[in-house]
Amino acid sequence: MCTLLLPTAAGAQSVGGDAAPRPAVQLPGVVVTATRQPSDALLVPAAIDAIDARDIRRAQPTINLSESLQRIPGVVARDRQNHAQDLQISIRGFGARSTFGVRGVRLYTDGIPATMPDGQGQVSHFALSSAERIEVLRGPFSALYGNASGGVIELFSAPPPADRELEAGGVGGSDRLRRTWLGLRGPLDASGTHGFSLDTSQVDVDGYRDHSTARRRNAQAMVKGQASDDTRHTLLFNGVDIVADDPQGLTAAELAGDRRAASPNSLRFDARKTVRQQQAGARFEHALSPAHTLTFTGYAGNRQTAQMLTVPVAVQAPASHGGGAIDLDRDYHGADLRWNWSTQWFARRLSVVAGLQQETSQEARRGYENFVGSQLGVRGALRRDERNRVTSVDQYLQAQWQWHERWGLNVGARHSRVRFRSRDHYITPGNPDDSGSLSYSRTSPVAGLLFRATPWLSLYANAGNGFETPTFAELAYRADGRTGLNDGLRAARSRNLEAGLRARRGDLAYSAALFHTRTDDELVVLSNQGGRSVFGNAGQSRRRGVELAVSHRIAPAWQYAGAYTFLDARYLEDVAICATPPCASGDRLIEAGRHLPGLSRHTAWGELRWSPDPHLDVLLEGRFVDRVFVDDRNSAQAPAYATLDLGIERRFEAVGLQWRGFARLNNLFDRQVIGSVIVNEASGRYFEPAPGRNWVLGLSATRAFK
Repeated sequence: MCTLLLPTAAGAQSVGGDAAPRPAVQLPGVVVTATRQPSDALLVPAAIDAIDARDIRRAQPTINLSESLQRIPGVVARDRQNHAQDLQISIRGFGARSTFGVRGVRLYTDGIPATMPDGQGQVSHFALSSAERIEVLRGPFSALYGNASGGVIELFSAPPPADRELEAGGVGGSDRLRRTWLGLRGPLDASGTHGFSLDTSQVDVDGYRDHSTARRRNAQAMVKGQASDDTRHTLLFNGVDIVADDPQGLTAAELAGDRRAASPNSLRFDARKTVRQQQAGARFEHALSPAHTLTFTGYAGNRQTAQMLTVPVAVQAPASHGGGAIDLDRDYHGADLRWNWSTQWFARRLSVVAGLQQETSQEARRGYENFVGSQLGVRGALRRDERNRVTSVDQYLQAQWQWHERWGLNVGARHSRVRFRSRDHYITPGNPDDSGSLSYSRTSPVAGLLFRATPWLSLYANAGNGFETPTFAELAYRADGRTGLNDGLRAARSRNLEAGLRARRGDLAYSAALFHTRTDDELVVLSNQGGRSVFGNAGQSRRRGVELAVSHRIAPAWQYAGAYTFLDARYLEDVAICATPPCASGDRLIEAGRHLPGLSRHTAWGELRWSPDPHLDVLLEGRFVDRVFVDDRNSAQAPAYATLDLGIERRFEAVGLQWRGFARLNNLFDRQVIGSVIVNEASGRYFEPAPGRNWVLGLSATRAFK
């Protein structure tokens, strides 16, 4: 976790939200600021945007981040209609290669990392029902968060209210979607110096596709307090429990036959996944003096995952194969200590942050055969048993100097060292000891310059370097066919440039950004067969594009908002790949000029909202997504699509309760949509279809009491 001296909360421009000022709220988290006014967005020398609580919930079931993140340009969050796999999230093309979980994007919830030290991340435990805002940072300054920082997404929970309140609600929708939640929040003592919030929710769904039934339970507890005028603390506990079937992807032929079908192997092996995670975190902030502050953040958690894969029985015959069923037990913990100093230099404000962060993830990973005799989809004989540990130790330094009333300079650097160690406890004839260790290190400098052209318009430019190590999953198999860690796999290194503007004038707010990234040793899939993905490095790749966002209240009752992204992401050099290891020379080629898979050149989102009174919102949302190539060779693609959604939300008071009801009709014209793709899927099952026309209804009630 790193501190950025960037305005946030009210300071970050709310994309697609109300242009009118919002009350300022100070919350704990990664991003720290000394100013709390809506105009502070004009002081940010980077592309950072926020989605506030009202836009997170407005006519939404608040089940997945994908409902809200489409408002922000440069960000893609695809709902896979599959709770056995996490959302596909990418920022400016980083993270698009991921077939499960989130890669290349750093994730946080209330200052606690949801990304492991090796770059693997999950968002299933994000408590959207208690969110106060979601912030997204894009561009070079993301590198200050360390390894795998193509961008940063953080959820901030709402602070406890001054009076106790109880909230309960429910949602129902197509494909037997049900969501219920219950929340209790308020002060812990009469003085109001301590407060708490408790939130629980459960989602049950049969799923749009066959074999996609799922149940997800979330719970979160938070305690905030102020021990003295100089000391504040926050305690956070949350957990998630998921049981989900996995329909997997479809081939083009299967898609044409039945869009709702599961893959044949998914049914044959009863592909499924269970996840249980619990974590706790604490943050303490102490002002040593008006100029010096120390902040400590610590956290620890456990995540248990069991997954039944569809690896064919015959493929598991070699003694070195890890099996077709996964049992993973991961413990993780970390700590961050930072010092914040505010002073004057040449009669101008100077802020400096220095810190040290350590993160560790250690896991017991076992693999089993996914059959017993002729019975498929059951845990069989042990085929893999190892203990893996990845540790990162980072030091960071950042300074912000307002050297002129209209000019600001922000510079920083972060040094990261990531160490991998694997100890093999499954050694048999034909399967030698695969123990090993690897280490990666990198210093990532960044610098940004901001010019306040007018009181309502700011221009900025920044540059920086970033890097992304392989994850443990990507290091698991070697290109030469031998066993052990893939020690030939190098970390990807990026050079990033960005220039942009931000403006807020009355009810009109808009922003624009140009970016260019060149990456050396891009991580790519060399082969993908029999449940094994072998990764290698491409020579060079390039991502460049344009991001635009606007929101405007054009009349007292009418407001529109929009976001557009152009992204050109290509390989710049030929890359040799192979169908089956050992990959001595490669029997296929990714040609220079090919598009990076999993990305669209054009994406757009727009909303027109009618609010005839403060208690009613009617909105029409539109979305366009350009075609998406599904593999590195660009041999197939998911077609472009455009959809429209209609929503209505009504807020009212009755029988002493505050009510919120909403209805939503998605995909009004019943378009056939490929919601996401599985990049480089070996058997051609690239396509994950999204529902046609579907509906959601929701109702909640809140009671405030002393």
